[in-house]
Amino acid sequence: MKVIDGIENVRQKLPYPVLTIGNFDGVHLGHQALFRMLIERARKNNGTSVVFTFVPHPLRVIAPERAPKLLTPYKEKIRLIKNCGIDVIICINFTKEFASITAEDFIRNILCSMLEVREILIGSNYMFGKGRKGSPELLKALGKEYGFSVTVVDEIRIDNTVVSSSRIRTLIAKGRVEEAAKFLGRPYSVEGVVIEGAKRGKSLLNTPTANLSTANELLPKDGVYAVKVKVGRKVYGGATNIGCNPTFKDKKFSFETHILDFEGRLLGKTLRVEFISRIRDEIKFSKVEDLAAQLEKDIAQIRRILKQF
Repeated sequence: MKVIDGIENVRQKLPYPVLTIGNFDGVHLGHQALFRMLIERARKNNGTSVVFTFVPHPLRVIAPERAPKLLTPYKEKIRLIKNCGIDVIICINFTKEFASITAEDFIRNILCSMLEVREILIGSNYMFGKGRKGSPELLKALGKEYGFSVTVVDEIRIDNTVVSSSRIRTLIAKGRVEEAAKFLGRPYSVEGVVIEGAKRGKSLLNTPTANLSTANELLPKDGVYAVKVKVGRKVYGGATNIGCNPTFKDKKFSFETHILDFEGRLLGKTLRVEFISRIRDEIKFSKVEDLAAQLEKDIAQIRRILKQF
């Protein structure tokens, strides 16, 4: 798999390019189904499966006030697309200048002249180009003129609900991580670096925690979660708390994880936390001892839950 940053860096002709365009935030089951179709069409023609995507999200440039919190940072998105088996990812730096390109010019000058695209697969509701004037219908019309075919891919539904990045964002923001996993095809995960914390976990609560600093924009709703934690190449069970530790009244936000059956130093290491199930809301306890007792109950419950995964 090859990642090309910038259309100007496409320096070799791609054999029979079969291409799709989109943001692909989350790389959910709908995206994955599209990618499988893309790969199949490319293989049938000894061609190249190509994903054309953008950084940052176009709304960050066009309408920042409406830009969503992303499910996947750029590097994570690329990793997930790569895992789907795509041959080439072309990532465009989305600027105001790029946003001013009309849909017709984008198709004519970039997709046709520069990439010599042979087939395009696109979602039924995807719009592109200046003023979002680009549509599947426009692609079909210009495809007849320039010699490429267009396949419009229907939306994927699960439990009669359309699989979409916006739906998954809503579920995660509400803490409904089990439902989000059904649409993602995997647990929602967040990567972070272990930083110094308040050092209360081990000394006061007998539950040492790793405090994480993360570049992820979207964390699940405050509360306690059953999680899996990847430390290096090993995966452990864990209990994650997201919130402001109301028992201690410091009102400082924290994202901290107790890793089950783990011993060792973690400061400075990168961990990946997969959210399996939400256990409860954050609770303000009158005594630290009550919080410690609740944490013991939480961990016992989490062990039971994780046996099923």
